[in-house]
This record gives sequence, structure tokens and C-alpha cells, in this order.
Amino acid sequence: MRKAIEDELKQPQPLFIDGKAYVPNHGELIDVVNPATESILCQVHAATENEVNLAVQAARRAFEDSTWKGMNPSAREKILLRIADLLEQNAERLGTIETLNNGKTIREGIGDVEPSADAFRYYAGWTRKIYGETIPVDGGNFVYTLKEPVGVCGQIVPWNYPLLMAAWKVAPALACGCTIVLKPSEWTPLTALELAKITKEAGLPDGVLNVVPGYGSVAGEALSRHMDVDKIAFTGSIRTARLLLKASAESNLKKVSLELGGKSPLLVFDDADIDGAVQAAMAGSFANKGEVCSASTRLLVQSSIKDKLLDKLTSRCEQMKVGDPFDTNNHMGALVSKAQYEKVRSYIEKGKTEGARLITSEAKQNSMPDKGYYLRPAIFDEVKSHMSIAQEEIFGPVLSVLEFADEAAAIQIANGTSYGLVSAIFTKDISRAHRLAKEIKAGVVWINRWNGFDSAAPFGGNKQSGWGRELGKNALDLYTTDKCVWVNI
Repeated sequence: MRKAIEDELKQPQPLFIDGKAYVPNHGELIDVVNPATESILCQVHAATENEVNLAVQAARRAFEDSTWKGMNPSAREKILLRIADLLEQNAERLGTIETLNNGKTIREGIGDVEPSADAFRYYAGWTRKIYGETIPVDGGNFVYTLKEPVGVCGQIVPWNYPLLMAAWKVAPALACGCTIVLKPSEWTPLTALELAKITKEAGLPDGVLNVVPGYGSVAGEALSRHMDVDKIAFTGSIRTARLLLKASAESNLKKVSLELGGKSPLLVFDDADIDGAVQAAMAGSFANKGEVCSASTRLLVQSSIKDKLLDKLTSRCEQMKVGDPFDTNNHMGALVSKAQYEKVRSYIEKGKTEGARLITSEAKQNSMPDKGYYLRPAIFDEVKSHMSIAQEEIFGPVLSVLEFADEAAAIQIANGTSYGLVSAIFTKDISRAHRLAKEIKAGVVWINRWNGFDSAAPFGGNKQSGWGRELGKNALDLYTTDKCVWVNI
């Protein structure tokens, strides 16, 4: 299958606008690089402001003529269920494309498909359950509310989970009756284009979902400033989020929801299951090469158990195999790009300069290819809260270990960054677990585990980790608006 896909990709990949492949006449192409080999995987036509305008016009037509929002809810439900089925049926193809494009292991690439399908299946169930309420008021009036789709949605998704992040945004927007212009990262546009083809096959009407790969400074800027876009949903960096907010303020004050970065703490107390905490730290820090907004990048360990935990953690880390993402014996593939590789390397050097102690080997394994953006996982001990590696999001396989003496110190360190996305507490003291869950400033708290995700459970952050909640019932609020109707009876 891999060879067949690579052969398919030899031709420049078109945009997807108004239900069909669209090739711009300007001829500008984006080189899409395979990070595992550093070679050009394919080229994709780049969306400019003109193509964004065409996509928004298609989405607006589909919204205003009620092609989608006016469809019977049961019919919309069936289409979303069909999308879920087709995603699962094409899991190997989608996973292979994701691995070629992103550098994650084939196990992770295929593994992203099931939760993507589950998002469509979950929100399919909501299509017939989105409704308003009646409100008792004074004065002989009958008052009720309507929950209506917000309109044309611009959705900008990142490069670390290209298919999954698209599913998290597209599925609830479709369930609510919205139409969409989706802009994937120019680094990883391929599974978004595959998703568009799948929705077409499933029966989604033309214009309801449009996909416009392009550069953020061009296509993203045009989408965020477009006067006919009613809402922007974004996952990515704080820097880009600020630009989107400015664009919204300077255009039509469109709604904006933001799922941003994290510097998330994993707290391990002296009564914890150390083996369970080590397993969580490994998964939380090095899954998907550490290119995860919810990574457990700060490991907070109580002083009395730190040495024991670090012995186990470093032993596990040194056994990790890094290399060809299609080799199922490897645990980590390649970082997504040369720019990201160099960024992570710079943070490792900065950690050393600031006085933290690198306790894992940087030596390449014999199995690691000469070409490719491969990096061994790095663990720093003796990290202080003021250091850059403890404050700034690195987005790579780098773990900072911070020591604490007691509960009060743990909370102070945990809350001591500008982020507030996720967190975890490892302890056998259930009272402490619930007490600290209230004290930690984060949108998600996991107790005695890391990375608990379900389509039904809301996800999002506090502070500079974003606005709004994706997944669960909460995501419906991002794509609906309430209308209040008064009837004088």
C-alpha cells in the first residue's frame, strides 16, 4: 500500500472546493516533505486569498440554501455515521499517509483513525438532540429558544495530529449544521484532503466542507479576516492565536475558539504507584515524538522517591528505539520538520546552559537512519521553575524533572507557568487527589493516569492554553448560537 500511495502522490495534489478537486491557475506549489527521509513526498497546490474566497463562497451558498442545515436531522446523522465507517474502512491507507507526512510511527498513524471515526460517530448522535428550551416569564408571554448553527466556520488545524484534530473540529460543526472551510498545516495537508474525499463519498453535499492547504500568512490570514466567515476554530500556538484575535477584532468580530499549548505537570507523591507513574511519564512525554499539546513535559516528583523513580524512568527511556516509522519495532519516528528538529535541539542546549542536568544519552542508535529528523528522548534532572525548559512549550521529546518537598510546593510549581491545559496527580490518598484537582489550574486533571480522552469528555485549557472546550456536549456551544423568541399570547 505504501508504494501505491507514493505513486499516487507524484502528481500535485489539488485543493477541495465546492465538492470537487480544484487546481488554482497561479501554479504555486507547496513542497510536502517526508520527515523520515528529508525527501519531498509530494507537492500540494497552495491556496491564496483567491482560493480562500472561492471556498468561503461555496460554504456560504451551502449554508444559506439550507442544503445541510435544512436537511432532516436523521439524514445528517446517517451521513456522519457513514463518514465514520469510511474512515475505519480506510484506516490503513489513512495511517500510511499520516506516517509518510508527519513522521509518527505507523502504529500511531493508524491508531489516530479510530478516535477520528469515533468523533464523527459520537456527534452523529447529537444531530437529533440539539434543541432549545422554554422559559417561564412574566406578562403573558410564551418564550422559547432556538439553538441554531453559527454559520460558515473557518477551521485551522495543526501538524501534530492532522486527521484527528480535523475530526475534532469538523464533526461537531457538521452535527450543528454549519459549513466549513478547513485549512490544514502546509506541512501536513494530506489526510485533510483525504477526509474531504471521504465526506463526499459519504454523501455530504457540495460546499459543506472545503479544504484549502496553504501558508498561514496567506491562506490562514485570508480566512481569519474574511467578512463572510462567522467563526474561527484554531489549534496551534499562542503567537498565531493572538494574530487571529486581532484579525477578528479588525474584521467582523467573528467568534473565536482556541486550543493552544501546554506545559503540563505530572505530580508524583511518595505514596504513588511508581511503576504506573513511570509508564504515564513515558507515554505523556514521548508518544508522538513529544509533539503533543497535552504532553507531560514537567514531571514533579516528591524528594523522597525521586532517585528511585528516575532510575526506572531513565532505564525505560534508554530502551526506546528511534528510527524508521514504518518499522514496528521502533517506538518513535521522526520529528515533523527540520525547523521543529532544530527548535527542539536548541532547547536541549539551552537546558544544559541554564544548569539542568541531562541524564539520558544523546548518542544515536545504530538503527537510526542517516537521513531524517530523528532525535533521542531527553530527560533533564535538577530543573528549576524559572528555566526556559520548565516554562516554554518545546513540542518535542524533552522531559523536565522538578523536585518538591510537600503538597504546597507541588501546587506552587504546578501552577507556575502561563499555561493551564492538562495535569495529572499520582497518589494513593484519595482525599489529596480530589483536593489537588481543585487547586491545579488546568482544564483537565487526570488522577493516577495520563491521557484520558473520549469523544464524550470535554477537552481544553485555562490561562494561555485557550478558550472553549472541544469534544463532548461542550463542543456544540462552539458551533451554535442561541436565539430567543417571544410570543405575546
